[in-house]
Amino acid sequence: MLVKKSITLLSVLALAFGLAACGDKKDASAQTETVSAGKDIPPPAGKQWADIVAETPEMGVVMGNPDAPVKLVEYASFTCPHCADFSAQASEPLRKLVGTGRLSYEFRSFLRDPYDLAMALLARCGGAEPFFPLTEQLMANQPDFFAKAQAIDPKAAEAALKQPPNQRFVTLGTTTGLVDFAKQRGVPEAKAKQCLADPKAADGLVNKAQEGAKQYDISGTPTFLLNGKVVEGVAGWEGLRAKLTEAGL
Repeated sequence: MLVKKSITLLSVLALAFGLAACGDKKDASAQTETVSAGKDIPPPAGKQWADIVAETPEMGVVMGNPDAPVKLVEYASFTCPHCADFSAQASEPLRKLVGTGRLSYEFRSFLRDPYDLAMALLARCGGAEPFFPLTEQLMANQPDFFAKAQAIDPKAAEAALKQPPNQRFVTLGTTTGLVDFAKQRGVPEAKAKQCLADPKAADGLVNKAQEGAKQYDISGTPTFLLNGKVVEGVAGWEGLRAKLTEAGL
C-alpha cells in the first residue's frame, strides 16, 4: 500500500512533465534486428572493459569497449520499480558480458516525475566513473525513497516545484533524504546541492528524454535498444538475456 500511495504522489507531480509510464511495452510479437557479437576482444593493458566509462552526447553514461560489436542502451527511470528490478537482476551479469569486449552498455535517464530528475542529477554528479555504482544504489534504495516521498505533504512538493529552477530540486532532494544518501556515498553535500541546482543539466536531461521518446516511440521503462533498434516486448533481464544470447553473447 505504501508504494502504491507513493507512486500516486509521483504521478500527480508527473503531470507537469507529461512523460511515460513504468513498464508499458509494445507488442511482444514484433521482431528485433539480429546482431552478432563475434569473439572476445581483450581490453587495453592493465584495464578491464567494465571499468572504462564515458558520458555520451545523449547525456547517458556508457560502460565498456567503445568499438563493441553489440551496443546495448537502456532507457530507465529511477522511480520505476521495473527498472529497479532490472538493475538488481542484471547489473552483475551485464558487467561480465561487458568484460568480453563484445558488448557495451549505456544507461540513459527517461524521466517520469521531478523526483526522477533529482535522482538523475545526483547520479551524474560525480562524473562517469562512479555513475554505475551510484545508479545501482539509487535503484536499490527505492523502497526507502518511496516511504520518504509518501511522508511529504503533496502541497509542499508542489510548492517546491514553483521555486526558481536553481532551488526546486535542492528542496526535493533535501526533504526526501537524497542529498544525505549521496553524501553517504562519497558526494559532498555542497557538490550534491550544486548538481541539483543546475538548471542547464536539468533541462538537458529533460530534452534528451523527450528526444528519445520521439525517436524510439518509447511508451514505458525500461526500454532497450540493441545497435540502435528497440527490443520490442522486453522489459526485464530474462527477456533481454535471451536476445543477447541470440546475438552470441
